[in-house]
Amino acid sequence: MTLIKSISGVRGTIGGKKGENLSPLDAVEFAAAYGNWLKRKNPNVAVKVVIGRDARPSGSMIQNLVQNTLVGCGINVIDLDLSTTPTVEMAVVFEKAQGGIILTASHNPVEWNALKLLNEKGEFISGADGQELMRMIDAEDYDFVEVHSLGKTTRSEDAIEKHIDAILALPYINVDAIAKADLKVAVDAVNSTGGISIPPLLKRLGVKRTELLYCEPSGLFPHNPEPLKAHLGDIMKVVKEKSCDIGIVVDPDVDRLALISEDGEMFGEEYTLVAAADYLLNHKSGSLVSNLSSSRALRDLAKERGVDYAAAAVGEVNVVTKMKEVKAVIGGEGNGGVILPDLHYGRDSLVGIAIILSHLATAGKTLSELRASYPAYFMGKNKIQLEAGMDVDGILNSIATKYQKEEVSTIDGVKIDFADEWVHMRKSNTEPIIRIYTEAKSQTAADSLGERFINELAALAN
Repeated sequence: MTLIKSISGVRGTIGGKKGENLSPLDAVEFAAAYGNWLKRKNPNVAVKVVIGRDARPSGSMIQNLVQNTLVGCGINVIDLDLSTTPTVEMAVVFEKAQGGIILTASHNPVEWNALKLLNEKGEFISGADGQELMRMIDAEDYDFVEVHSLGKTTRSEDAIEKHIDAILALPYINVDAIAKADLKVAVDAVNSTGGISIPPLLKRLGVKRTELLYCEPSGLFPHNPEPLKAHLGDIMKVVKEKSCDIGIVVDPDVDRLALISEDGEMFGEEYTLVAAADYLLNHKSGSLVSNLSSSRALRDLAKERGVDYAAAAVGEVNVVTKMKEVKAVIGGEGNGGVILPDLHYGRDSLVGIAIILSHLATAGKTLSELRASYPAYFMGKNKIQLEAGMDVDGILNSIATKYQKEEVSTIDGVKIDFADEWVHMRKSNTEPIIRIYTEAKSQTAADSLGERFINELAALAN
């Protein structure tokens, strides 16, 4: 059982003791500190906070605790109830709220839940803000209002509809082409809030033929909710047997998008962003951004299309910061996260779906043919366990020095770019391990590169 506190919020397994798991007391403590932090940032303002959750069974309990704690802080709550992460982010702006909380443990199993904290822009709070919040929690630096100053809760029923409206208002979302293409689309929403957001989106996009799997928002995940090939046998089978043009898979809070090609094979999460960027560059020019552990294919696409590419440290906050810095037109992460600034600065599977379907409807190719048109790369993911007292920074610095004649980045651990492959080594923020990501032009080469650096790190550690 686990509780993980970080600058962006708190996540953990439900049950157990305070401070060891995500207990009701931990949820209340974080909500109270966040509410007081917002009030101090916004003096003399009637503070509003938007709250939404994914469908996992603990969501209703955590939502009631968090909302009523905020009410006790004198804060007005806009209750979206079941919603998606990107919808909550956008609703903060729509409602002119001072903040937002998303109750979701994303791709983690059903035993987990989390509070993810947003600022007034509907973006995840910064590292500095998160550190101040952690200080307030540790010092119990929060209080509550008297009875005549309690906040109020208002239910919002149309946040997802407004989100879809904003997507369809984008000039390059080609509803006419999608409708004319008469695409058959399969969906796996893992029995969470993709089930109440993706079908209405598809209808508005002109998709008439669908195969819906696990779209009842019961929160009872029918398989591991992380959208990886090992977990997606059902939809891969349906796409092929039902002659679908595409399969769409999201995680429980709908910010990661994986695709299944018409042949029933994975399109590849790393290539969701690549395909979305490929389509967008047909309509506007600008820089592309992904994190250091994402596929080189996006950098190759940028070079081919004559635009700049920039890499950010791992983490959505870091990607967004880099996107703003270079004025990127699109960016994201290699886990299927698409960030479109024209809509908002957050990973958003719904806008990703609209872009991908527009691309598929206008490209004159099947999804597998589109995939084949992009550079073929293969990734490896490894890790080594850290021992107590190990000088991890010193080990990584030694690696960077050894390979200084190569293209080396140290903005997030150490990444070494070789001519035809790369390796990225970084400390985990949540586990006592070093993660080792590799990419090459074959799976064998990627795995071999990973083994090589596992051995080099182990040798330096001894």
